[in-house]
Amino acid sequence: MTHMKRPSTQFFARGTNWFLVALLTLALVLTACTPGEQTPVINYVFDDLGRLVAINGTPQRIISLAPSNTEILFALGLGDKVVGVTDYCDYPPEALNKTKVGGYANPDIEKIVALNSDLILAGYGNPIEVVYTLAGLGLTVFGIKTTDLDDLLNDIRRVGEITDKEIEAQALTSEMENKIQAVTNQTQELEQKPKVFYIVWGGEGSALWTAGSGTFIDELIEKAGGVNICQNITGYAEISLESVLASNPEIIITSELSYDWAMNATELASTNASQTGRIYTCDDNLVQRPGPRLVEGLEWFAHFIHPEIFGEPEDS
Repeated sequence: MTHMKRPSTQFFARGTNWFLVALLTLALVLTACTPGEQTPVINYVFDDLGRLVAINGTPQRIISLAPSNTEILFALGLGDKVVGVTDYCDYPPEALNKTKVGGYANPDIEKIVALNSDLILAGYGNPIEVVYTLAGLGLTVFGIKTTDLDDLLNDIRRVGEITDKEIEAQALTSEMENKIQAVTNQTQELEQKPKVFYIVWGGEGSALWTAGSGTFIDELIEKAGGVNICQNITGYAEISLESVLASNPEIIITSELSYDWAMNATELASTNASQTGRIYTCDDNLVQRPGPRLVEGLEWFAHFIHPEIFGEPEDS
């Protein structure tokens, strides 16, 4: 965390008169304060948008503009300070009782302003125009944009820093790192890595959408000891059925909405995954939402891809 720098002692020596005036001014300010009153420390921190953000003291009223941010805040024990969340913030259950400020793609500016927050935690999916509009209204907006697991761990620590929850953030990230290591210790040296296809959306005559390189899902597949058949695709993209059949995935993991279709799709019947009954799903939010539960998604993928090591997956 970046703090305001104190002038050096050399500066004091060269500007003694200025220094004495400053001391007298400070003394007058302190005299005017009520007993026990302290001036909040202002911390300056760069967010993931490259903006230098001034955090005035410890935030007491926090608005989350993304479901993943809400999960991070609650995991750090800040639930009682969260005063606003998006319509899609559904975990933990306590988040459902918080004031809603709209979607993360179209939050309600008036509602946000009315909540009188001292920290707005923005995230992926929030339009940059919204961030600048809120900042232009004098509100403190801190943006995080998580790109992979390491980035997620760093962002949790940074949120801990700006909310005075550094100890909690360290404990949480250490626990997450241990879970990640427990999986990768078993998979990183494997010679046999099955081909995996993840379905984000598709079926019933609609186009198939998948997750390629640069996504959390691709990273989870790799760390869980698999090979993403769509790793040559960047981000989330449409893929043809012909390409999927040509790759002949050994394992298919789908979003919850596409699971029933994938299980019964005649279009996938020729794949190794369909013929061996290795088509799986789990809670989408564990693998598509960059929050603390992403490591649970990794554990699910490990069960799906290497049940001989991690055990057969139970009903998710």
